[in-house]
Amino acid sequence: MQVYVERGDRFLDQWRTYFDGSKVCTAYHHPRWKRVIQETFGHPVYRILAMDNSGEVRGIFPCVHMKSLLFGNYLVSMPYFNYGGIAADCPEARDSIVCEAAGLAKELGAQHIEFRQVMPLENGLPARTSKVSMLLELPTDSDALWNQFPSKLRSQIRRPQKEGLTARIGRDEELDGFYRVFSENMRDLGTPVYPRLFFKNILSAFPDDTWVCTVYHGSIPVASGFLVGFRGTMEIPWASSLKKYNQWSPNMLLYWECLRFSCRKGYGFFDFGRSTADEGTYRFKEQWGSKPRQLYWHYWLSNGTAMPELNPKNPKYEMAIRVWKKLPLSLTRWIGPHIVKNIP
Repeated sequence: MQVYVERGDRFLDQWRTYFDGSKVCTAYHHPRWKRVIQETFGHPVYRILAMDNSGEVRGIFPCVHMKSLLFGNYLVSMPYFNYGGIAADCPEARDSIVCEAAGLAKELGAQHIEFRQVMPLENGLPARTSKVSMLLELPTDSDALWNQFPSKLRSQIRRPQKEGLTARIGRDEELDGFYRVFSENMRDLGTPVYPRLFFKNILSAFPDDTWVCTVYHGSIPVASGFLVGFRGTMEIPWASSLKKYNQWSPNMLLYWECLRFSCRKGYGFFDFGRSTADEGTYRFKEQWGSKPRQLYWHYWLSNGTAMPELNPKNPKYEMAIRVWKKLPLSLTRWIGPHIVKNIP
């Protein structure tokens, strides 16, 4: 098995051919994500390919090098998203890619590599299994979906409609509304916000597979979600609502409209995104009928390095989160992108 590491596009055609024909690739193995991440955040993006003796690609691994004084030096696939990791046809290709990635990490002085896997690697690397994605199988039309909901859920969806809230689904024309809601919600959670450019670049890179759904109270956006379609699944990796409008439950209308849209577009599954089992967001997604799918985040660790704790539950970030929640929104929109670029 031959393994190649590149920062350019020498093997772009081979990568694309494997991606198009592979059943194990996720949306985030698409070669265009390299451009999105580089143009938005400036991080080096590496492509690692394993080829057999005939020159046929048997596995791929996109990884991003992130390095900062605050959060350390590491490789991750893929940062900012729920999925990525190694996509391979056989254990030999998988193990060859891990070995090559470890060599790259040592060359770059990285403390760890994070592999965000849908299926376990089964090669002895330690893993975190605290996260699941929540998947709902969709019927062929939204009326059938509506009828399978319990009466309580249907009542919760009708509530914002009775209050006069409306929803629109579009693309660039809905980006300002989305970002207004998203950035305020992130501030309220104590989390630095991505730059608006990130979402603009995604819409530009994937014109046929990305949309924005926004719920309005009059002309004011009060809830919004970003949609990414891939093969038979529609995913909502980012969704937010403004807490001052929570009494009208705008998020219920948001998710219903996203589900209706997904049925209309012919998607067979709706991915509500990542959650921790039995926590609030998990229960919210579960009420729609979605089922958990285990996620496996594996780690290669340099000698003596512990598994990273780059998450809001880490006590070392507790004070920073409390302070962030009190900052002016304009300030968090300015400072946030410079911080979050190094948080995977």
